[in-house]
Amino acid sequence: MTTETNVGIPAPSAQPGGQNGQQQSLGTAAARNLATTTKSAPQMQGISSRWLLRVLPWVQVSGGTYRVNRRLSYAVGRGRVSFVKTGADVKVLAPSLREVPVLRGLEDDALLAELAARFVQRDFRAGETLVEAGQEINEVFLIAHGKVNKIGTSKYGESAIVGVLADGDHLGDEALTEADGVWHYSVKAATAGTAMALPWPAFQELADRSEALRTQILRYLADAQQPQSKHGEAEIELSAGHEGEYELPSTFVDYEVAPREYELSVAQTVLQVHSRVADLYNQPMNQIEQQLKLTIEALKERQEHELINNPEFGLLQNAEYEQRIQTHHGAPTPDDMDELLSRRRGTKFFLAHPRAIAAFGRECSSRGLYPDPVEMEGQRVPGWRGVPILSCNKIPIVDGHTTSILAMRTGEDKQGVVGLHQAGIPDEYEPSLSVRFMGINEKAIISYLVSAYYSAAILVPDAIGVLENVEIARPRD
Repeated sequence: MTTETNVGIPAPSAQPGGQNGQQQSLGTAAARNLATTTKSAPQMQGISSRWLLRVLPWVQVSGGTYRVNRRLSYAVGRGRVSFVKTGADVKVLAPSLREVPVLRGLEDDALLAELAARFVQRDFRAGETLVEAGQEINEVFLIAHGKVNKIGTSKYGESAIVGVLADGDHLGDEALTEADGVWHYSVKAATAGTAMALPWPAFQELADRSEALRTQILRYLADAQQPQSKHGEAEIELSAGHEGEYELPSTFVDYEVAPREYELSVAQTVLQVHSRVADLYNQPMNQIEQQLKLTIEALKERQEHELINNPEFGLLQNAEYEQRIQTHHGAPTPDDMDELLSRRRGTKFFLAHPRAIAAFGRECSSRGLYPDPVEMEGQRVPGWRGVPILSCNKIPIVDGHTTSILAMRTGEDKQGVVGLHQAGIPDEYEPSLSVRFMGINEKAIISYLVSAYYSAAILVPDAIGVLENVEIARPRD
C-alpha cells in the first residue's frame, strides 16, 4: 500500500473577508483616487498671542521721525557698567564708565582706561558686610557680579532693606555731592559675588593731574546745585499759602535743547512664488494669499521681538536704570510686584514671559493668595491688584533661569509708552505694512516686497519699569 503526500502545496482555507481570500469590494487606497480630500489652511506653530502689538496705542508718524520733547533735566541717570571676565580675573570695560553720572559725556578714552585700571577686584561671600553705615566714604564700588542689599535704619532703630543692587550697579560716587561724605546705609551681600573697588585717593590723584577730569567734575557739580525737582528737572518756581500783597516768583519752563528723536524701523522680506505654482495649483486655496499670510505672521512676530529687544528703541533695553528694581529673593513675589506697581501711576499692564507668570503663580499659591483674573479684550488673563499680566515670549530668558517683568503706562495723554507707525503708505496691506509687487524674473518667479514700519517711544522715564533677575526655575521638592 502506497501513501502519496503533496509537499509544498498548501491546502485551501477560508480567509476572513471573502471566499478563497479574494477581495469582495473596492479598497480605500484605490477609492481615494476618486475622492476629494478636505484640507486645512497652512498652519504655523510660531504664532503667539502678541499682546504688546494689540494693546500698545499707535501714534501716526507722518514724517518717519518722532521727537520726544521733555523739560530740561539736570540729573543724569545712572547706567550699568560692563566688565570683561578672563578666568577668575575681572576688569572694568573702560568706555562703560560713562554710565557713572559724574563721568557721563567724558570723551577722553585714554583717561577712562587709566581710571578703569585703578579698580581693584574684591570677591565677597553671601552675608558679608561691604560697608558700614556712618563710616567715611573712601571707596567707589562697582558690582561686577552678585546681589547686595542696602540696609538702612528706621525711625525706631530697626534695620530694613532700602534697596537692592546687582550686576553693573555702582555706589559711593555720591561722596562728590554729600556734604558729610559718610555712608548713610550699610551694604551687605545677599549672594556671593565680585565687586570692583576704587579708593578715593587713587581717584583724587588722577583728578589732580587731569584738567579734563577736573572740568568734568566741576560741570557735574554745577548741574547738581541747580534748583531742580525730585525728578531732576529744572524747577518751576511757585508760591502757595501766602497772605496779603506777597511778591510772586517769576518763572519759566525750560526744555531740553537736544530732545531724543525716534526714527521708524523696518522689518522686510522678499516673498517669492513660482508663476507655475500660482497658475496651476491655486484651488481650492490661493497660493499667494496663503504664502503672504504666513509671511506676515512671521514679520509681526519679529516686530514684537524688536519692540522688546532692539538696542535703539526696544522697551527692555531703553528703560531707565532708576526704573529697574531687583527681586528680593529671586522668584517673583507679590512684594516685588507691589514695588514695581507702586513706582508709577496708572500702570496699564504687566508684560512677562509665560514661565515668569507661572513662577509668580507658584509664589502666590505658596502664600495662599489666588488673585482674580482680569478681562482683557474679551479674554480672562492673570492679574495682580486689578492690573492684567500679559504673556510675551519675546522677553529673553538669560542662562535658562532668569528673566524680566515689565510694567507699563501707555498713551500720549498719559505720558506713557506709545508705538510708532505710519499708516497710508503705498501698497498698504495693513496699517504701516505694505506688500509691493516687484516683478517676474527670467525664471518665472514672482516677487513681492513685504515691509513693516514701526518703533516705540517712552515719553517719560517712569512710564515703564522693569523687575530684573526674576528666577523662573522651579524649586526642588
